[in-house]
Amino acid sequence: MAEAHAAVAFSFAITHEGFDINYDHEVLNLVWNSGIRSWKKRVARARNGVRNGVYPAHIQSLWLITAIALGLHFAGYQAPFNLTNRILEHLPSNTVNWQVTASFLAALVVWLSICFTMRYTLKLLLMYKGWMYESRAPGSRVSLPTMLWVAVVRVLSSWNKPGLYSFQGSLPRLPLPSVKDTMSRYLRSVRPLLDDDNYTRMERLAKEFEQTIGKKLQWYLILKSWWSTNYVSDWWEEYVYLRGRSPLCVNSNFYGTDAIFMNLTSIQAARAANVVSLLLNFRKLIEHQELQPIMVQGMIPLCSWQYERTFNTARVPGLETDRIVHYRDSNHIVVLHKGCYYKMLIYYKGRTLRPCELQVQIEEILKAKATPLSGEEHLAALTAWNRSKWAEARNTFFSRGANHVSLRTIESAAFVLSLDDEPFEFDLARPELLDNFGKKLLHGNGYNRWFDKCFTVCVATNGRVGFNAEHTWSDAAIASHMWENLIIDDLQSDG
Repeated sequence: MAEAHAAVAFSFAITHEGFDINYDHEVLNLVWNSGIRSWKKRVARARNGVRNGVYPAHIQSLWLITAIALGLHFAGYQAPFNLTNRILEHLPSNTVNWQVTASFLAALVVWLSICFTMRYTLKLLLMYKGWMYESRAPGSRVSLPTMLWVAVVRVLSSWNKPGLYSFQGSLPRLPLPSVKDTMSRYLRSVRPLLDDDNYTRMERLAKEFEQTIGKKLQWYLILKSWWSTNYVSDWWEEYVYLRGRSPLCVNSNFYGTDAIFMNLTSIQAARAANVVSLLLNFRKLIEHQELQPIMVQGMIPLCSWQYERTFNTARVPGLETDRIVHYRDSNHIVVLHKGCYYKMLIYYKGRTLRPCELQVQIEEILKAKATPLSGEEHLAALTAWNRSKWAEARNTFFSRGANHVSLRTIESAAFVLSLDDEPFEFDLARPELLDNFGKKLLHGNGYNRWFDKCFTVCVATNGRVGFNAEHTWSDAAIASHMWENLIIDDLQSDG
């Protein structure tokens, strides 16, 4: 890979003529803006953490309860449980200032009690599963318990507009079935696949498992279910995905296509710039937690934890098991074009670049006459290799120097943008074109997709787009939500 130019923000040297101090104002300005952006994000995370911690209550309701507590105290009435006077007994004096302090502390206790009562009430309500079994047939009536449940859930949920992670503390734990129920479901699932003799043998093995090691394993699961809200997710990620040694290409990664019945523009740079801009806007919604959580039937929230790793994420190979690395922030994307890699900045003076500004950079990349260095063009093929062999190559060739810096630049990017040098075609009369469209997105030519990255956006010469996503960091629903949001916003911006 080509070595990046070194940018030195500040240098200090002692010469025979005295001190020599040099600094680059532009680089220092970039460092300053990066620090400001980082602190703004920290403050926003702290504010959102408080908001999510008290949801479904509203944080502004604290001031209402404080006003009520002050009014009751100075009007001569007692607060609930005489809290204000009890707190006042432990304060230094009985002056007005300390009375106000005692009233605020009493209000805080009452407010927190209300918040946690509402939160755990919502959690108990979300454990109800009867709504799943209600008939959807025309003219059928919903049962009274479900109607009452719907009413209470709607009241609690509408009390405050939820953020992306507002429901996380109210989601019920994943229920743990008994060994007997698990074996019963297992036997029911394999019955169509086995003849009578093999099914009888499987029944015997299932009963033996249930009466021996199954009991011990069940206790481990019970302990873990007490400790974590989901006793499956981390093991599923580790043993189903990260420990797999097969290549990610085809075996694990998945893809998404463009809105195939519409072609918004045939200008590759313009479409790429607009897509990058829309993705960065979606990232901002996640970072500010302004994205609405996915709700089943507009009422039942799904877990939003996986959204956090949508951007700035890479799967790093290991000899025995891989690991997911997520960077809290990234100020660049990596562009791959004709075997060359480009680091493209996405911020200027603390703001995200506009689509027209992104397009200028992309056009320069498309017009560039650069040729890849030896081995650079096929570099991404390593991410499509066996995971253990890729880990060995990484440890040997990418552990230090320019290769290490370049690899970190790719892995820490918000995402990868691949500017392909061929069109993505579609025609209803020629269905094989759609097959080729999918193949190009799924594996490309084997070395124009960075399969370890959270996702690679692919833009064709005719302006059509698609993406290739690594599967470990989330279920497909998260990537689908991101892509659906992008396609709709792209259509609206074009209209």
